[in-house]
Parts: sequence; C-alpha cells; structure tokens
Amino acid sequence: MAKVLLLNGSPRPQGCTAEALGEMIRTFEAEGVETELVQVGAKSIRGCLACGKCRELGHCVFSDLVNETAPKFEAADGLVIGSPVYYGSPNGTILSFLDRLFYSTRFSKHMKVGAAVVSCRRGGNTASFDVLNKYFTISGMPVASSSYWNQVHGFTAEDVRKDLEGLQIMRNLARNMAFLMRAIAAERDRNGIPPMEREAFTSFPDGK
Repeated sequence: MAKVLLLNGSPRPQGCTAEALGEMIRTFEAEGVETELVQVGAKSIRGCLACGKCRELGHCVFSDLVNETAPKFEAADGLVIGSPVYYGSPNGTILSFLDRLFYSTRFSKHMKVGAAVVSCRRGGNTASFDVLNKYFTISGMPVASSSYWNQVHGFTAEDVRKDLEGLQIMRNLARNMAFLMRAIAAERDRNGIPPMEREAFTSFPDGK
C-alpha cells in the first residue's frame, strides 16, 4: 500500500490549509493510500545554521520535529506540503522545517512523489506554490499536478468549504498523486528507477 506524508505548515490545525489537506486525505483513503498528517506550523522550529553536523551525525544537530519526521518521510512514497500564504510566501516555520528536513537527511528522495498546496485569502498563492515546489525538483521528486494550481481561497475554514473549485482541485490532485505512486512502484518492481548521477559539482573554487 502506498503511503503519503502530509505536512501542515499552518499554526491553525483546523484552519484553511487543514481543510485543503483534509479533502486530500479523504480522497487518498478512498484510493487505498495510507496517510499521516504532521502538524508543523505551531511548533518552534529554528532555521538551518549551516553547521554541517548533519553530515557527521546523519541527522540534524537540533533534536526536534525535524528529526522526528525524517523517518516518516523516508518511509513514505509521497509528500504533500501545505502552507498558508504570508506576505506572498509560505509560512516561515514550514520553510525552516523544510530547509533542515531536506538538507539533513541522507536518504534518497528520488522518485518520491511531491505536491505543494497553498491557501490564501486572495493573492500570493502562485509565488508560494513556486517556492514549495523547488524542494521537490531539486531532489529528483516527480511533482503531481491537478486541474489548476493547487490552491484554495478563503479567510476562514468555513470560506474554504465554499471554494468548490479549490476542493475539487485537491481531490484531483490526490487521485493523480495516487496514480503516480502506483505507476512508479510498478516500474520500480519491473526495471528499477533511473540512475542518478552525482559526480559533477560545480562550485568554481579557483575563481575562474
């Protein structure tokens, strides 16, 4: 059975972002996909210090929700990141969390399916969506799409429940993501996954 890990970057566990993720969870369950939701937004998550200790330890030097979530991410076939829009960008807490989660973990994310979901009152959604998708594309993770950008609109959870198109987008996204995970698993069983080259590393340390 495929498994999806969902991260809620909102400090409000029953807010607008939760409504969007909840619609996805119900659809995943109907598709036979196991889900787990981690509430990130209300936690105190510091940013990365670039100390490099994770290279020695195999995990972040700070023992908090990042290290607790890492094995769940490793075991998952897909990752959904949900965030409200703050000043045209995702919530700062979820960004600090993701910086450390992706950088400090040594396991491969290659061919895990990713999807970003954002909630906003009016604007800033596509800019936030773009920021979150970069975590996937830098990690070899196929990005699931829907019938429009993965967003819901509203100032309250009740507003989001009225956003029928937004909820429809969430359902389509979950179904597409379930299909991708099954397709990747089937191809992995037959032929493995594509090799990932890592030898070249452009840094120009000689200044030329």
